[in-house]
Amino acid sequence: MSETENIETHAFQTEAKQLLKLMIHSLYSNREIFLRELISNASDAIDKLRFKAIENADLIADDPDYRIDITFDSEAKTLTIADNGIGMTHDEVISNLGTIAKSGTAEFIANLTGDQAKDAQLIGQFGVGFYSAFMVADEVEVLTRAAGSDAGVCWRSKGEDAYELSAAEDLTRGTRVILHLQDDALEFAEDFRLRSIVRKYSDHIGVPVRMLEQQFPTPEGEDEVEEKAPEFEAVNSAQALWTRSRSEVEDDEYREFYKHVSHDFEDPLSWSHNRVEGKLEYTSLLYLPKRAPFDLYNREAPRGLKLYVQRVFIMDDAEQFLPLYLRFVKGVVDSNDLPLNVSREILQEDDRVTSIRNALTKRVINMLDNMATKEPEDYQAFWDEFGEVLKEGAGEDFANREALAGLLRFASTGADGSAKTVSLKDYLERKSEDQEAIYYICAETFETASRSPHLEVFKDKDVEVILMFDRIDEWLMSMLTEFEGVPFVDVMRGDIALPGEAKQADDDADEEDKEDDTEHPLVERISGVLGDKVESVRPSKRLTQSPACLVLADHAMGAQMRRIMEASGQSLPDMKPHFEFNPDHPLLVRLDAESDEDRFAELVGLLFDQASLAEGGALSDPAGYVERLNRLLLDLLAD
Repeated sequence: MSETENIETHAFQTEAKQLLKLMIHSLYSNREIFLRELISNASDAIDKLRFKAIENADLIADDPDYRIDITFDSEAKTLTIADNGIGMTHDEVISNLGTIAKSGTAEFIANLTGDQAKDAQLIGQFGVGFYSAFMVADEVEVLTRAAGSDAGVCWRSKGEDAYELSAAEDLTRGTRVILHLQDDALEFAEDFRLRSIVRKYSDHIGVPVRMLEQQFPTPEGEDEVEEKAPEFEAVNSAQALWTRSRSEVEDDEYREFYKHVSHDFEDPLSWSHNRVEGKLEYTSLLYLPKRAPFDLYNREAPRGLKLYVQRVFIMDDAEQFLPLYLRFVKGVVDSNDLPLNVSREILQEDDRVTSIRNALTKRVINMLDNMATKEPEDYQAFWDEFGEVLKEGAGEDFANREALAGLLRFASTGADGSAKTVSLKDYLERKSEDQEAIYYICAETFETASRSPHLEVFKDKDVEVILMFDRIDEWLMSMLTEFEGVPFVDVMRGDIALPGEAKQADDDADEEDKEDDTEHPLVERISGVLGDKVESVRPSKRLTQSPACLVLADHAMGAQMRRIMEASGQSLPDMKPHFEFNPDHPLLVRLDAESDEDRFAELVGLLFDQASLAEGGALSDPAGYVERLNRLLLDLLAD
């Protein structure tokens, strides 16, 4: 191999410099992980070439036997990892090696805490495993030639401000990574050490990871044997893990394979390995991660399982095998029934794919249900990370809605603190016999929900109310109308019926209660002040401590959903609430006796604005509210 004199120098992006500095100063607590990452990258490169070679066998005509070779030179202090995979072009080298964590470097830096143990957990979420090489190397060289190309490229960097690119000649297909080891990392230029790392982390890799045969000196007293050049031998088992029987695979092997397919640096929370035979034949190995990736809520981000057909890698992100709300699941599906030249279009239309998708979806739901039943602490940890996207499924997946609803967790007035520990089954087990509904409230925050005036009568009568404050909750409840035959009731809407009472629709309640409402003199007076700001004014059956509250009509859009719709640019009609007042509250008793109509109007305006604030709403005229409050304070001080 020789290089030309044309050397290009490229600067790393600003965030990349910060990340490299962290790498060089041992962000990982265990430096040997770098070898796992480089072998994993080499395996991915071979998988990609194996797929391309299905349609173009000429790509591998010069070298059809896939392999990853590890060599070292103790005297030169170098370690080399070489593969004969897909390789990279000049532009691909810049894209893949010049831009660190190109899918989210800025987010990665923003999430760093300064705690090495916690920061190390972020590495896998941002795809920066290659740069772990700088933990053990002063300088890294990458020599690569793309399959089907004659042009080779050399990338070189010391992990500082820049990297160099130059053309390279006489390269074989694939990629060779050369590490110039630091003085305190020379253990990684020892045969035994390298073999033990390969067996520990990469035994499951489906291609041979090879090293030169070990050479031992001839024992004293024995005839000298003519030395021959050492040959390469496989160090790993080179059998794809998911093809083995579950009884043959150790838990540690499952954990290491998860890190290989997900590029996560933490162990998985749980996994399921299953082989299906019969009308359809396929094997699946599914993992639940411990932590959410940074782009979990980006529904457009690449996601899905690694797809193999007859053990041949097809694609990295086969999204057709799991619904969108299970986008956090990692793993592999290997089918014997799909054609090797399968395309995304075929996957979208194939009935076999639909059958596999339905089966895998139920398998994941069963995994979660078993965890929730047998390992509630682990499930709570899962819920804290992924609960909000699981709610998407309860709203979108009609076929599995009841099962998914059983997996939901919420805060409630019957649980301590803001922890989302209450399941709907827990709620139903605690409700009284005459309670015919599941009561809930939606708000922007836990504090707003738990202190809402709408809860007062429920707290007084010891009726549990579920507290919902995720941004998706109001949308979810528009889809989820009942659980196990028991309907949901929003305590912020319409005419509330407590256990043992019958609920009336707004229209019926307005007609039948009209005479009762008008019996209180404040109804007409307050209506005259509020005018068309409200749908109606009425005495409240839900308030016991607060003076007033705003109530939505049964079918009105709530504040949470309105904000989401408005943020998406949609124009919505105004929705007028009902104004309910507590006639027994001292403020309302005092208001009833107020003869000064101007002062009466000021106080009613304050009560209306306070009711809006209490439910987390925004004031239409904040300055007017402040002026009225200031005038009231001045009057009080003057008295």
